[in-house]
Amino acid sequence: MRDEEEATDGPTDPRVHPEESPGFGVDPDGLEDIEVDRDVTIGEATPRELQATDIRPVADDSVAEKITALAEGDVVERRRVALALGEESASEGLLDALISVGLTDDDADVRQFAVESLGNLGGDRAGAAAVETLADENPWVRSEALVALDRIDREAFESHIEAALADDHHAVRRNAAVSLFKLRGEETLDILLEQSHDESERVREWAAHLLAGIDDDRAEARLTELASDDAEPAVVQSTAARSLEADPGKFRRQFTGGTEQDSAQLPGESRLNRRPDL
Repeated sequence: MRDEEEATDGPTDPRVHPEESPGFGVDPDGLEDIEVDRDVTIGEATPRELQATDIRPVADDSVAEKITALAEGDVVERRRVALALGEESASEGLLDALISVGLTDDDADVRQFAVESLGNLGGDRAGAAAVETLADENPWVRSEALVALDRIDREAFESHIEAALADDHHAVRRNAAVSLFKLRGEETLDILLEQSHDESERVREWAAHLLAGIDDDRAEARLTELASDDAEPAVVQSTAARSLEADPGKFRRQFTGGTEQDSAQLPGESRLNRRPDL
């Protein structure tokens, strides 16, 4: 049976509790009356594009073949091999390809998967490339770069991770805070209190989640405020309420900081370029 106080990898998806979901009990007259937020995006993708994260089709290809596909393949092939190369043993040629080809690709998904692979491979070159990628124009690439830095050596890259708290995109700010919490623990109190006032409900939700691991009167007071604030989305309120019930020390010990098992696979946050697995 699941321990109700265990530190999960992320705030519980409100869809687990339909009564807490936005719009529950509302009967809109038409589509124009439905308010959509939390970075929901609607687009078109072919079945083949949606399968770009399945690396099985290239599992038996050599590293050389994958590197060739990274440079010459169509967009789906490039995405697939950019991700698959992270499963190989690091070599200078492989790193060269991911850095000089993958991270300069016109497609943001390819760049995100390339930096994800660099995070898996690790090492000084991968870390330096991930730092450079924090300047990418695409926020999801930047947020994945933080994942890579956290995985490679969050302590060594602490200053770069902290600087990302000022990024203009919520996913980047969120990932920076998660990484710093894993590194500093209760010393992130001021950061999390500030993020609990962030303009993004997703950042506020994660701030409330992480405040569960801080044994401080200010953390408790802010969580109480969030839990009772009817102006907050239900997911922020419920996350704060759960955090108030958690044991801070136990939370910190059990917190892995990953979103790879986060149940909140919201539109705009799937692995296909939208859910950094910090």
